[in-house]
Amino acid sequence: MNTIQSKKKGQVEAGHGTFGAAAAKPEGGRPNVLLIITDDQGWGGMSSHGNPDLQTPVLDQLGDQGARFERYYVSPVSAPTRASLLTGRYHPRTGIIGIRPGLDTIRRDEVTIAEVLKSAGYATGCFGKWHNGTHYPYTPPGRGFDEFLGFCAGHWSNYFDTQLEHNCDMVQTEGFITDVLTDGAIEFIQQNHNGPFFCFVPYNAPHVPLQVPDHYFDKYKALGLDDYTACSYGMTENVDDNVGRLLGTLEALGVADNTIVMFTSDHGPDSARFNGGMRGFKKSMHEGGVRVPLLVRWPKGIKPGTKVDGIAADIDLLPTIIELTGIAPPQTHPLDGCSLAPLLQEQSVEWPDRMIFTYSSRSGIEKMTPCAVRNNSHRLVNVGDGYELYDMVADPAQEQNLAATEPEKLAELSAAYESWFEDVTKNATGRMPIPVGYDEAPRVTLPVTQAKRSDGLRFCGKAGGWNHDYLVNWSSTDEVVSWQIENVRPGKFEVSLLYTCPQKDIGASICIGIGDLLLDATIATAYDPEPLPSPDRVKRDLIYEKVWKPMVIDTIPLAAGMASVSVRATAIPGDQAMEFRGLLLRRVD
Repeated sequence: MNTIQSKKKGQVEAGHGTFGAAAAKPEGGRPNVLLIITDDQGWGGMSSHGNPDLQTPVLDQLGDQGARFERYYVSPVSAPTRASLLTGRYHPRTGIIGIRPGLDTIRRDEVTIAEVLKSAGYATGCFGKWHNGTHYPYTPPGRGFDEFLGFCAGHWSNYFDTQLEHNCDMVQTEGFITDVLTDGAIEFIQQNHNGPFFCFVPYNAPHVPLQVPDHYFDKYKALGLDDYTACSYGMTENVDDNVGRLLGTLEALGVADNTIVMFTSDHGPDSARFNGGMRGFKKSMHEGGVRVPLLVRWPKGIKPGTKVDGIAADIDLLPTIIELTGIAPPQTHPLDGCSLAPLLQEQSVEWPDRMIFTYSSRSGIEKMTPCAVRNNSHRLVNVGDGYELYDMVADPAQEQNLAATEPEKLAELSAAYESWFEDVTKNATGRMPIPVGYDEAPRVTLPVTQAKRSDGLRFCGKAGGWNHDYLVNWSSTDEVVSWQIENVRPGKFEVSLLYTCPQKDIGASICIGIGDLLLDATIATAYDPEPLPSPDRVKRDLIYEKVWKPMVIDTIPLAAGMASVSVRATAIPGDQAMEFRGLLLRRVD
């Protein structure tokens, strides 16, 4: 295993994204694009937004050197924001119907900004958290990125000296994860600075687990902050330092003037820390859950100090990048976003009173709420208890519900939302089959977090079912775990079981069904490791990571096409059959 060291009036119509006229190729070549997004930072995670404790001098200066968006909106959770940003479309259209594993996957027929730019001659790299598909070809190497370093799940368990995915292989890294990801992005920029390049840096900080180098944590603890806030701010300042390293690299290579730099966050902060006086935090449909920074710097094309008041959203970044880079509009599904280039480059542009729609689901589309609609003046919210309406100009803290006193506005926005919801969910499907058999990814894990399971089995983690979680309480032979897979071509596969089991519970008989084949095995070897050491500043709700023992069961032929996979215990001599992480399929022909 390798080791890695440290629009103009009338141009925008709801539901139909537009570009401006295709721009001419800029003098000096098409601009590079550096797009940075953080996780859980929120609007209040910048000192220039009034945070009295946090220091983010690089981000503050970045905003001064280009444009700041005053009203830029995203989803209240991670995967939907990332999908909309990458595709220019509202996330339910793209296949993202939740944030849990397997529900967070962009469909193959969607077109990402990386695929668009790559087809136009850009070198493309992604460095960080993906959260839009965990199996190739739904991962960055299959979605238009030439280079990938990071992880594809919704969160990662350790931020120091951790294993990460490098393209389709796991590699051991040394150092703090944000520093390591920045190192990878810098190397990519250095190798491709003769350009053009698209460098996407979706940092996972300051998302939990709360881990950060001592000097960052100690600085904010010295201010008297609680451990959670001190670590979150330390992680954010570390991001700020690393953004400084990226910008310094552009300067040193002489490409800063012709590089579009965009910085944003994926939703509101994950705790009740400073958030500009807005109501709500992460997961919330209120302003504080979905309003985040958007900073855009391009010395060749955007005047310093530009302030953008026009309402904008994550769905707008793809069409904006396409227009600013001068690429002809690509063939995609109809876009929901519109190019923000007029707001960035024409101070007198009149921006229409558009509506931004928000819908959130953690475990699949089951009902129309929670939801929200935002236009220039109002926010409509429904978290399942009926519609609430707020005048965001007169009441930015959302203290007075106007649902009873402004019935016409409520009816207008709620009818628009219900029509939108019906439209964007009409082609929604369930969990997609797990793809296997690709040459690029000969090893495929079928994790229990993406399986169907019977009621007696439960996840070990308190939060239940997130990355690295596993099944316990396997005390009955009635229990079953199953997946759907799709093999792209016939071949032979080695099948392994990922388990742990103490000495007192060995001897369970296991039956694995793959299509028409049945494989029998006995857990005869005890394996019960301690969780990996995790230097958390605050005890986590999510589970701690373990190293799982692969027990090779057999090598089998597998035809192309769909197949059902299941695991049962046929005999359980101890308290439980095993602790179960999943199956590993490895192509061997």
